[in-house]
Amino acid sequence: MPSIASPVLDQQSSILVRDPGGRGITCGMSTNATPTLRAGMVGVGMIFDETYRPFFERAHREGVYDRRFGDVSVPLTAMASRTGSRAAKYQAAAGDAIAKFTNFAGEDSVDRMLASGVDFACVATPDNRHFEAARKILQAGCHLLIEKPSVLRLQELDELVAIAREKQVLAKVVYHKLLDPDHKKLRTLVHDNVLSHVNNGYCSLLEPKSISGGQFAEWIVGRNPGTYVAVHYIKLIDFTFGGKLKTITATGQRGLVGPKDGPTWDSNQMRMIYEYNDGREAAFDIHTSWVTPDNFPGYVEQEVQFRFDNGLWNGHSRKRGVECTVEERTPFTLKNSMNNHYNGTFVEPWGERAQRGYGIEVIERFVRELAYVQYGGSADKRSERLAQMQALGYNDLAADRQTVAAVQALEAILERHAAGEPDCVVRVNHPRGGLVLERPGSAEPIVLYDGTV
Repeated sequence: MPSIASPVLDQQSSILVRDPGGRGITCGMSTNATPTLRAGMVGVGMIFDETYRPFFERAHREGVYDRRFGDVSVPLTAMASRTGSRAAKYQAAAGDAIAKFTNFAGEDSVDRMLASGVDFACVATPDNRHFEAARKILQAGCHLLIEKPSVLRLQELDELVAIAREKQVLAKVVYHKLLDPDHKKLRTLVHDNVLSHVNNGYCSLLEPKSISGGQFAEWIVGRNPGTYVAVHYIKLIDFTFGGKLKTITATGQRGLVGPKDGPTWDSNQMRMIYEYNDGREAAFDIHTSWVTPDNFPGYVEQEVQFRFDNGLWNGHSRKRGVECTVEERTPFTLKNSMNNHYNGTFVEPWGERAQRGYGIEVIERFVRELAYVQYGGSADKRSERLAQMQALGYNDLAADRQTVAAVQALEAILERHAAGEPDCVVRVNHPRGGLVLERPGSAEPIVLYDGTV
């Protein structure tokens, strides 16, 4: 059964099927009477429960429909994880709310999931495990959706983009905060030149201790909230304002999540310098933490401020929202301040229970882009549709270069800091290389990435 990279058209159903001459594990489009996109899921943690689960359950009930491609079925057919325990619990609890899926567990779970036959796969594992799963998915000729940050190094990004191009499949990354209504309005004002030329910016995101000490405790060693959380704002800045990334600096604090002299960080502060076409620069500071007290009134504290030549933009997640107090429940099992825009459960006015928000919308949008590529017209125009979807810079992997560069720089700076060399600086597109780390007191820099960012 063939790879999508060399599709054959079934003339009766006009659906792409696999090439019988394909080698190894390959993926291809279903030949069911109803156009179908079979989904695989790698990782079954908090992100799955908050965003992927409600999307797949809704798609199970309603399918995905668009005039461009018609009615498409999107069953979740396989899940892959290290133990399989969470997937088993979900399957038992969900019942008829989800399609019957195969639960693969163990070190080879991704390989077996791909061999079972999926058309696209979503990766929602810890960030330092993204690359291997993503590479296997793309090499199998499957479309890919990967959680932020896509990868931690530009070398990895280059490899994944090259495979996606070779296999002619979509490779996309989830930055759900770009779909936040406030952030979309900010970009609209910048795009329309109502707010002109950003001068500087500040972003802050604080999460409770339960995140680092509970939900993520099993993988948090050696990690930092900057990579995990700041990447949302790195992408927001990069996508909204454009420009060329020039310099990255960073520092942080340790001692709560792990030892004060260890590699695990409680909080981080990073600064990025961008240069724009007119030669002017802007500085952006991003502060992140995952050790905020659990009795904080909100699930998370998010704040942004951007100053422009002609104006100021201030955004605050709690101040835009609501406050609620329930005896013996808030602020622990239920928060006083809740973000109903990101992800909320509702009883609709017509009586239906629903879960919706921009965290789920971004996944549905990817599936619509994929359905358009596969079913939005004749097979001989597929490459044109693919190119249109790959040109979407908000989520295409190839457009993630400066964001991944900033993440790689942050990781390198914090690694040197933990090794006893604080205050390093990373220069972008330096004469020595694309990412070059300069150490105080050393005349010899470290080249992190040879190519051009």
